[in-house]
Order: sequence, then C-alpha cells, then structure tokens
Amino acid sequence: MQSRSIRLFSTCPPSSQYGGDYLRKIKEVAEWCDDAGLEGILVYTDNSLVDPWLASQVILSCTSNLAPLVAIQPVYMHPYSAAKMVTTFSYLYNRRIYLNMVAGGFVNDLVALCDFIEHDDRYDRLIEYVSIMKCLFDDPGPVTFTGAYFAVKNITIKPRISPELIPEVFVSGTSAAGVEAAKEIGATSISYPGTPSETLSKGVPSGIRIGIIARDESRKAWQIAHERFPVDRKGQLTYALARKVSDSSWYEQLSEFGEKSTEPDSPYWLVPFKNYKTFCPYLVGSYDDVRREVSKYIERGVQTFILDVPPDREELYHTAIVFNGAR
Repeated sequence: MQSRSIRLFSTCPPSSQYGGDYLRKIKEVAEWCDDAGLEGILVYTDNSLVDPWLASQVILSCTSNLAPLVAIQPVYMHPYSAAKMVTTFSYLYNRRIYLNMVAGGFVNDLVALCDFIEHDDRYDRLIEYVSIMKCLFDDPGPVTFTGAYFAVKNITIKPRISPELIPEVFVSGTSAAGVEAAKEIGATSISYPGTPSETLSKGVPSGIRIGIIARDESRKAWQIAHERFPVDRKGQLTYALARKVSDSSWYEQLSEFGEKSTEPDSPYWLVPFKNYKTFCPYLVGSYDDVRREVSKYIERGVQTFILDVPPDREELYHTAIVFNGAR
C-alpha cells in the first residue's frame, strides 16, 4: 500500500468513543490495517483513555506485522518502566514497536496529576526521558544518569532487546521547543498540518497526522465527508472549551488555520476538528485532487503520514489508491 520511502500509519480508535465492546473494535481496526500493509498504528494516551501499553498488546496479539506507535507522556511512567515495556514486548512477540513522545496535552489533565512544569520545559523533560531509554537499550552495562527531572544509578534492563527491534522515536509537537527536542533526540517530528503551502520544512525527519476521504469523483467524496462528520453544535462548544484549556501549540495553530479562508476548491477541511470529532485536518476530494495535495506535502519533506481512525476496511482501499499514485 505504501509508496517507496513514504510510511503510512493509522490510528487506533480511542476508548472514549466506544462502549463495552472496545476490545473487539481494537482487534477489528488492527486487522484491517495489518491486511492493508500499513506500517503501524498510533495508540493515544491521556487521562480519559485506556492504557496504551495494554491496547498495544492486543494489537500485537492479533496482527502479523502492524507495529503499535505507543504514545508516551513522561508524567505517567518512569522511563525505566517504559523501557521495560518495550523490551518485554520484543521478548514476547519478537516485534518492533514505535514510540510517540508527547510533552503536553490538556492542562487540566496535567494539573490533576500535580504536574505544573511549563510548556517548553516539558520538552526538556522529554529529552531526558528518551535519553535514559536509549541508554538502557544501547548499553549492556549499568547505566547512570542524573538530570533535572529523572535519575537512575547503576541500572540495567533485562531482557535485552535486539538492535533491530530498538524502537524509532517520534515527537509530537509543532512548537519550536518540540521541533528542537526532535532534533536533539534524532526523532521524527510529527505535526498537525495546515495546507501544503503553510507546511514548512523543519530540518528534521517529518510526519503529519491527517485524515483522507477520496473517491473517483470529488462530489461523491464530499457527500461522504459531510455524512460522516455533520456539523454538531455540542461538538463545537466542546471544541471551544478544549481550545481554552489546552496549551498545546498544535491545537492553537490548527484552530488558527480553521479561521482562515481556504481556496474554494481546496481539499483541506477542518470541520471534523472544529466539531470535536477528531484531532486532525482532512483532505477530501477525488483521488487526483487528494493525490496532488499529498504530493505537495511530500515535496515539503513529509515522509510519514499518520492517518485518522478508519471507519471500515473499504476506506483503507480508497486511501491506498491515493498513496500508490503520490510521488
């Protein structure tokens, strides 16, 4: 399904949107994505969701190749515990996972955990966190590390992890501090993009989170889009409240993009985001329309695409048509 050098991930359904049959839903979506040949699947984390490590174990147990992209918020877990989860997965499944480091989120979530560190300082903490994990993966001897936020002394991790299974790290964030953290870690910087013309090269490996609805005719794609994401007054109020309580740069930046007028025929669409149905922009239109937009992102240096939660297996087929023709 993937063009050469372009990587496709999907997104695991968040537990907050599903009832008691959530286990079946995780398996169902993971199997669709595995069959479609996607490289991985993002598993969210925040105070309102199930534990991403346990959800990732479900994904590993029901797929052959799909790699969980596990979101890690440093305030939730010590870096040694996170590294132990990684090595345990590699030992049990002989499979690779990816790590999506998140420094922020909704302020109320952090306050509930008595985490009052300023926005940019949280990226400094994130750098320390990943540094400890990398030392544990790379160094067979005892590791000692003393930082401003974390410290370990003469510690090793077992079982050891094979070098080919050491996870690649992504950093989620559009602020200067987030991009700088990605550079220092040697990570892929993940953002929520504006239109291709508003997406700037960061000087680091780059990825974006985006939804896609594409069909053979633009009219058909837009009809499906409006049926799937109708305007919702309650959702708009929730979105407005979330904007007030978030200090994430990407959330404010995406909100500002939504206040700008786009070209009349532009595939770029923020209605799902502004109605609190999802956290990423969408590209909607014919296969050719969406393919052209995707190609523009690629020309801007984007190599990793994290797609929104697929509503069904068929949607992945339509997305494949777009990426099989993108440069």
